Amino acid sequence: MKIAVAQTRPVKGDIPFNIEKHKKLIQLAISQGAESIFFPELSLTGYEPPLAKSLATNQDGKLFDQFQVLSDTNKILIGLGMPNNANAGVRISMIIFQPGKPRQTYSKQQLHDDELPYFVSGDTQVLLSIGDEVIAPAICYESLQISHAETVNQLGGDIYVASVAKSQKGIDKAMIHYPEVARKFSMTVLMANSVGPCDDFVSVGKSSVWTKKGILAGQMNENEEGILIFDTQTYLSIIIPITS
Repeated sequence: MKIAVAQTRPVKGDIPFNIEKHKKLIQLAISQGAESIFFPELSLTGYEPPLAKSLATNQDGKLFDQFQVLSDTNKILIGLGMPNNANAGVRISMIIFQPGKPRQTYSKQQLHDDELPYFVSGDTQVLLSIGDEVIAPAICYESLQISHAETVNQLGGDIYVASVAKSQKGIDKAMIHYPEVARKFSMTVLMANSVGPCDDFVSVGKSSVWTKKGILAGQMNENEEGILIFDTQTYLSIIIPITS
């Protein structure tokens, strides 16, 4: 299976602009035969907690119909970052589109203390199957907690996809933690990070993939937009940058 992670430079709060960039990257992944593509944390709005309440929606919004069409037409799974309205408040979520299937939403279950004034946590782990592979999404902070990886491993996850918005400090932690997760649980690990300003920090890219043995198999740089595609059969990866 070819699985892609996207590295994007979102424009703060500009959903229409960010949607067009997402579509460009999805089409690029399709052209390379990818069967799935995952985007960074809150990729459609940018990671901007103070704006989340005003921008939040849900998976059935008409705004997302175009992504369902892309998924259905091209047989590709798509995971997008978006704040999501829930009964208890706003969640940090990934809206998931699968060919010929109802949409799903995965919401971050473990929040950082800084997020608590703006968000409520999710309560259900989503697992996604493509052929014999089982993909488990994780969103930023929780992906650095070993308990989350342990849970998805026990649930049968083969591939761990971390959708993040990380500063240099966060990336330094990730470069130690993710290969350890890969080795301990024999899971392929991918990280999709953004680049550029986010809230009160700068996101520094370095979207990456590690094999089940914890070997770094591909990594983007700190400022380019584009996609990283990993082939789970050959263990080969390719990086395709785009111009803004």
